[in-house]
Amino acid sequence: MFDFDRVIERRGTHASKWDMMAQLSGIDAPDAIPMWVADMDFAAPPGVTEALAAETKRATHGYYANTGSWTGALVEWMARRHGLKLDPNWVSPTPGIVSGLGLVLQAVSAPGDEVVVFPPAYHAFRRIILANERRILDAQLVEANGRYVMDLDALEKRLTARTKVVFFCAPHNPGGTVWRSEEIRALAACCARHDLILVSDEIHCDLIFAGARHTPTLTAAPEIADRLITCVAATKTFNLAGAHVGACIATNRALKQRLDQRIAACGLASYNRFGMIATEAAWRTGEAWLDALLPYLAANRDLFHARIEAAAPGARAMQLDATYLAWVNFSDTGLSPKDVASRVKDRARIFASPGPQFGPGGDTWLRFNFATPRPILMEALARLDEAFQDARAKR
Repeated sequence: MFDFDRVIERRGTHASKWDMMAQLSGIDAPDAIPMWVADMDFAAPPGVTEALAAETKRATHGYYANTGSWTGALVEWMARRHGLKLDPNWVSPTPGIVSGLGLVLQAVSAPGDEVVVFPPAYHAFRRIILANERRILDAQLVEANGRYVMDLDALEKRLTARTKVVFFCAPHNPGGTVWRSEEIRALAACCARHDLILVSDEIHCDLIFAGARHTPTLTAAPEIADRLITCVAATKTFNLAGAHVGACIATNRALKQRLDQRIAACGLASYNRFGMIATEAAWRTGEAWLDALLPYLAANRDLFHARIEAAAPGARAMQLDATYLAWVNFSDTGLSPKDVASRVKDRARIFASPGPQFGPGGDTWLRFNFATPRPILMEALARLDEAFQDARAKR
């Protein structure tokens, strides 16, 4: 039903992933391949295209009326897909997750306060924290059996009176770790002991591979619901990042009121019409598309992991139970991070996300987005194989 092998020409279409590549990476080759920002190269679910086509055909694009159908679609999706029962009154739409994180910081903390981050972690966490004049308290993750774990004992020794908020990425980006219920409960207990607001970014919660299961933080630790804000969106799941629509979920009425006050103060209580229509259509019509996408992504993951480890002996891809972002460590290749980056950028003409931008622990890593049609992926893998050919000959 869905042709994920179809290559869609995105150059010259205001696609950040493709049209900003030369400016951001310095790779000006016309055949450069972007494997950086987390957006997919696949057509969105047909129901989304049909909903947007109907909107453009009407040709009247006035202010969006939030009648409750969008929130209803979200509530139904979370119940159906994750067994999470939400009250519509807990939901606050935001213009994307990152802006939602900024609004949360403004609602529950003050300039100079500390925000806990578990690096290597989604780089926008660091950007939004610093932009809001808060300080980052890094609690570096530890590798164990091919996945990340949190060292909460070490974190608790470093907490101060200024520590107010924890940013938690579940599933984890860039590592692809799906957190176990007991790990989430341990973090929740830590937050309760130290009076911290826990912000759980669950934007990748639908992109879970066979054998793994996402447990919403609200499900794993309902006892801390009064200090929890969960962030979700349809945009990552259905390749609608340009819609810039997300949601913050807070069961605590006072906490939600503070967040809604910040939304109103920033003039953000009027929503993007096209984004709301697209994301509601995705939740209501996109499940079959997602069920077909996940095995395709899993095959891309397995292919990429095998080929990159063969191309650069010593390279190691982290076990990936979620997302479409391969996290590859080159520390055992005998090559310097600068040399590895040059081979990928200059020889292979591939723009990958540099590991250091994800914070401490990312120095020897690169993140590769493999959510692209198989013909593009195969070309990228062939280039990577050639880029490390001389290094293989020396081993």
